[in-house]
Amino acid sequence: MRFKYLTFFFAFIFGSISLAQAQDKAVLFTIDEAPVYASEFMRVYNKNLDLVKDESQKDIDGYLKLFINYKLKLQEAKRLELDEKTSYLREFESYKTQLAKNYVTDNKVTDALVEEAHNRLQTEVNASHVLVRIDENAKPQDTLAAYNEIVKLRERVIKEGYKNVQKSVHNGKTIFAEDLGYFTAFKMVYAFENAAYNTKVGEVSQPFRTRFGYHVVTVFNKREARGEVSVAHIMIKTEADDNKESETKINEIYKRIQQGEAFDALAKQLSEDKSTSSKGGMLKPFSSGEISAEEFEEVAFKLKNIDDVSKPFKTQFGWHIIKLKGKKGIASLVEMKPELESKIKRDSRSKVINDSRIKALKAKYTVTENANALNYFKGILNKDYLNKKWSLPEDLESEKAFVKIQEKIITYKDFGQFLVKNQRNYNNSTTIAVVLDKVYESFLENELQKYQEENLITENSDYAQIVAEYRDGLLLFDLMQTEIWDVAKNDTIALEDYYNTHKDNYYYPERVDAVVASSAKKSIIKKIAKLMKQGADTKAIKNLVNTKDQVNVSFSSGEMDKEHQALPKQFSFSKGVSKVYKHNDGYIVANVNSVLPKSLKTFKEAKGRVTSEYQEFKEENWLKKLASLYTVKVNEDVLDNVKQNLKK
Repeated sequence: MRFKYLTFFFAFIFGSISLAQAQDKAVLFTIDEAPVYASEFMRVYNKNLDLVKDESQKDIDGYLKLFINYKLKLQEAKRLELDEKTSYLREFESYKTQLAKNYVTDNKVTDALVEEAHNRLQTEVNASHVLVRIDENAKPQDTLAAYNEIVKLRERVIKEGYKNVQKSVHNGKTIFAEDLGYFTAFKMVYAFENAAYNTKVGEVSQPFRTRFGYHVVTVFNKREARGEVSVAHIMIKTEADDNKESETKINEIYKRIQQGEAFDALAKQLSEDKSTSSKGGMLKPFSSGEISAEEFEEVAFKLKNIDDVSKPFKTQFGWHIIKLKGKKGIASLVEMKPELESKIKRDSRSKVINDSRIKALKAKYTVTENANALNYFKGILNKDYLNKKWSLPEDLESEKAFVKIQEKIITYKDFGQFLVKNQRNYNNSTTIAVVLDKVYESFLENELQKYQEENLITENSDYAQIVAEYRDGLLLFDLMQTEIWDVAKNDTIALEDYYNTHKDNYYYPERVDAVVASSAKKSIIKKIAKLMKQGADTKAIKNLVNTKDQVNVSFSSGEMDKEHQALPKQFSFSKGVSKVYKHNDGYIVANVNSVLPKSLKTFKEAKGRVTSEYQEFKEENWLKKLASLYTVKVNEDVLDNVKQNLKK
């Protein structure tokens, strides 16, 4: 699937292809006599205005040029019959189905579930449960037996206490008695979550059923959720052959922080997390479960006061020191709504939404059922179906009407194929009648949803418009991939030729191979400069300047360009010991072993950038070719009116 790439077309260039309204048929321009309406251009311009970062594209004339190029590309795609490709049509249908899901959901039910989830996220529940396992499709008598068993176990938990019952009944096969610890919304199936949140502390829930069987939940405690924390960190990476060097370095940095040096300055100078070092080590705010290193999260949340600093600690990524920058509770409902909606669609809550939708569809559409249809299938199904070995009989009454939705007739063959497709192995605890009723319920729901989606374009104009956006976005993607991206990427000869004619673009900047010492004290750095001039190495300098209780200097070494975090902007690239520089609230001196001059990258080293620039070059020339292939005529009077309207 290429959904992530299509954002380029929808967010940046002309994602909106709408039909011109009957009262507004002013033609802005034509391509080979095919009209493009002013109303369409104005809608596209207004829709994308806030998304466009390039100020030149906000200029109406400049935007019109891009819009014409876009239309030329679509015209070329149709000339090449890319809209008739099987792969294109298959993907387009897939996108339509995916998109339809956003237009068929019961928003009222979704909003209620979002609000409920947001409320629950603010509380963590500590609970245990007892489960009597039972298959979803169990026989009625087995289901009743499991229910009676969980009722008895609930009474025992109330009388004897959960721990005593756990010891005597848990077998890990048919009965489970487990401690769950603290959890919050979305951590358990929805029915289980409901029972946990609706049961008071110290009480045992009524029996309830999930797909696993019958449960009761004992709630031990409820506490306020930890919310969100903002921290900065300094990280020193660890390698396989590290030999405690990283631990030594992080401890030196920790000493310097204790001595009063600024945390953010040390992060800028010494942190090896390149994504945060330039920002003083600042991370994006996070809540429980969002950091892949559990140790990091626990340390962060245990810091109590703003500006508290942790001791050095280790994760799988290296050694860290954390400074607390801020704390806040669970984000507001408005802020969290998109995230919660997404989670609900993937969660067992989705069944609540689906059930609401099915109920609405049954009320909206006329469903005519054949009273004898299910009896017919009960007569032709046998035990093979429960073992995933059943097939449709040759004498199936294929064309007979099984059920009717509005005017659409669904046949015996349709249901029979659904039965075959949805076979699975069942255990001996169920019957043909139980399974058939469930499969029929699923089939009818599926057909109702399918009917709604098939008719959505005529029922919902917003959906119809966005379907058109997807259609043209996919088409444009295929065209660009065929004509520009794949060609530019795979034509090695052309890429090398472009590299050879544009070598000035592909140079490494001037660099130094150096050892840089940093300290909060200028006097220390001056002393280090003298030691460097005398030929002292890093280890000797540390032994002379640092003590057991006082870390006065840290070192960085390797190849560095002018943008390197350890070097001040005004640093002079000269071999030998540099002068002392003030840098990031501290001081540095560098011993430059060698100055590496500006040097040409090889084709292999520059290939990524060469490919990108060659693609731009090729597209520019291709657009010139398209402009000569098609006749474009702009109606200047209409364009003037468009400008007046857009500038109001």
